[in-house]
Amino acid sequence: MRRIKTTNPELINLIRFLKKRAQEDDAKIWRAVADRLSKPRQRRAAVNLSRLNRHTQASETVVVPGKVLGVGIVDHPIYVAAFAFSEKAKSKISKAKGKCLTFEELMKKNPKGTKVKIIG
Repeated sequence: MRRIKTTNPELINLIRFLKKRAQEDDAKIWRAVADRLSKPRQRRAAVNLSRLNRHTQASETVVVPGKVLGVGIVDHPIYVAAFAFSEKAKSKISKAKGKCLTFEELMKKNPKGTKVKIIG
């Protein structure tokens, strides 16, 4: 088990929540996301929209264990859950008729994490 080294209380609570839900719902994906979020900030994912566009199809759900950045375009609607979004990324995802989600919103919709991709 990875030790949490961050001092961000929001991130610490999110990691604990993900680990708890992974155990309760028997969903390994939430445990994997929690482990990736517990890495140091420099090793956490920073994913551009161009990568999301390249690796997804229309109406897919994606989890980014880090930050989504606004470089590139999105030409199809996607649902993205991430720890943080840049303002440009939010606006471009919304223009493509996609949706920016929090981890809590995604877990309410899909507690088992089926058909969810981790990118980053």
